[in-house]
Amino acid sequence: MGTLLESIQSPADLKRLDVTQMAELAEEIRAFLIQTLSKTGGHLGPNLGVVELTLALHAVFHTPEDKITFDVSHQAYVHKILTGRRERFETIRQAGGLNGFMLRTESEHDCFGAGHAGTALSAALGMAVARDLAGGAEHVIAVAGDAAFTNGITFEAMNNIAEQTRRLIVVLNDNEWSIDRNVGAIARYFHRIVTNEHYQHLHASATRIIERFGGKTAIKVVRRAEEAAKSMLWPSILFEEFGLEYFGPIDGHNLPLLIESFKFLKAADHPVLLHVLTQKGRGYQPALDGQKKFHGLGPYDPETGMTKPPGLPTYSEVFANTLTELANKNDRIVAITAAMPNGTGLDLFRPHHPTRYFDVGIAEEHAVVFAAGMATRGFRPVCAIYSTFLQRAFDPIVHDVCLQKLPVLFCMDRAGLSGDDGPTHHGLFDIGYLRSIPEIVLMAPKDEDELADMMKTGLELSGPSAIRYPRGVVAGVARKAEPQTLAVGKAEIIQDGSDVAILGLGPMTAMARQLATLLERDGYSAAVINPRFVKPIDREMLAQYARRVAAFVTFEDHVKMGGFGSAVVEALEELGCEVPVVRIGWPDQFIEHGKVDDLRAKYGLSVDAALAQVLPLLAGRRRPTLVAS
Repeated sequence: MGTLLESIQSPADLKRLDVTQMAELAEEIRAFLIQTLSKTGGHLGPNLGVVELTLALHAVFHTPEDKITFDVSHQAYVHKILTGRRERFETIRQAGGLNGFMLRTESEHDCFGAGHAGTALSAALGMAVARDLAGGAEHVIAVAGDAAFTNGITFEAMNNIAEQTRRLIVVLNDNEWSIDRNVGAIARYFHRIVTNEHYQHLHASATRIIERFGGKTAIKVVRRAEEAAKSMLWPSILFEEFGLEYFGPIDGHNLPLLIESFKFLKAADHPVLLHVLTQKGRGYQPALDGQKKFHGLGPYDPETGMTKPPGLPTYSEVFANTLTELANKNDRIVAITAAMPNGTGLDLFRPHHPTRYFDVGIAEEHAVVFAAGMATRGFRPVCAIYSTFLQRAFDPIVHDVCLQKLPVLFCMDRAGLSGDDGPTHHGLFDIGYLRSIPEIVLMAPKDEDELADMMKTGLELSGPSAIRYPRGVVAGVARKAEPQTLAVGKAEIIQDGSDVAILGLGPMTAMARQLATLLERDGYSAAVINPRFVKPIDREMLAQYARRVAAFVTFEDHVKMGGFGSAVVEALEELGCEVPVVRIGWPDQFIEHGKVDDLRAKYGLSVDAALAQVLPLLAGRRRPTLVAS
């Protein structure tokens, strides 16, 4: 006899189950998630927390006709399972498999792709207004975590909802966490709501009533809870000031109450917000004990929750430890993160300098302007933000930091391909969006020792600077006792050569060395250069090699368009040099998810691809010497 889960091929199958069967299905889904993700990795904790919520949404609403947007959408695994993708679920985040986020091209049930926070309400409002203009009748539901309400885009959307549509349902999924515990006034506001004694009493009543009489009476009790708390919490509830009628908070794991709530709200003729309380990691003790770890992780033992023992430190850890050491000697250094203390490594900095650590929530634009403000008062702010998330703060970087020549250091983790997380998380555009800005100094270290040197260098500059470094473990080189200040705009000549000059940006120096070895085997003299600086680029070095080599080769973990190779081409043109440049980087397209090595092979980011392109340029340069194998 098959399981209930095996019988679910679409939301229509779910609608045939009664509430008792749905509760059984919820536990089957949790077991399925725990076992499957133990092999692939993924966002386990968030999805364990939204099982009942997602079941209730699909039990009441009818996708794809009705539209459900998920903020970030890392918590949409249960949605994928219920909408015909269970049999492929073991491929999630694997090459050619399901994406780890909502993806419109993957299913008609995914109405809006996501991957960054703060987009669900704006997208849902756009869909609702489009429905109104077209005379449609479908429902639009936005599901957003409490962390998303620290993001400015969410409030920009709320400011417009009541003015622009009469029907929209917002679900506030409140679990007190994004990746780390949520911070700031909004988090405290939500906490005041859910800990109010009137709420606690009245919601206990709602639970008893729904068990005895059904949902409509329970909804009235929920509404009375909100009304009773108004005078105690705030002059008027925050959301109602924005024109959304507020309901809740209710237990986000009480299936009958969730279903009855959605049925009730479905009939509303005005925008509404339902506040649900969920438990991130519910049903799996290791995830409850390790909220940060189980937000998103690699493969693990499903019995114990243990992951592979750590080996070499990550670039994030080296960054944080170096920053701690530098801050020990300079009390003007401050660290800023946008809700990513664990991902950026700043959770290692925080215990040492708690008064100089600032988590501003999912608010990258604010983080950058906040840093600029501190810089005007003589502090040395370090903004640790993933490359992909720093994109959200482009205008503040230009207008508030660089235009004013303020000494803010941007440390961009996850620069380059981010592998399993896919196109929303790849850091493939930062060179392109930063090197065009006047005043900024842009660096890329080849290893962890050079990362420390670049941090020291950036913190001594009088203006803005940025360092891009990859996800994952470091190269494993020996580190100096103390970081050294680098000469700005000067490359490192790793080895000299006269036939071809190979520039490997950051960790791509490893490929530059490999290419040089292959060329030398064939009798060519190859220079290997670690550029260090994308901006200012070492024009003197380029001019020197342009006088004697037949070709340049550039390697970068970045799109070719507007990237480091483009900077080399532009500099050579300005110098009046016509030496050809072979650029190895990512093509002008969004790169799917998959293993880094596999994707590099697919798209030609390889030593073999570089060799095939450069050899024709060297053919008349020197007669190759055959070497016996």
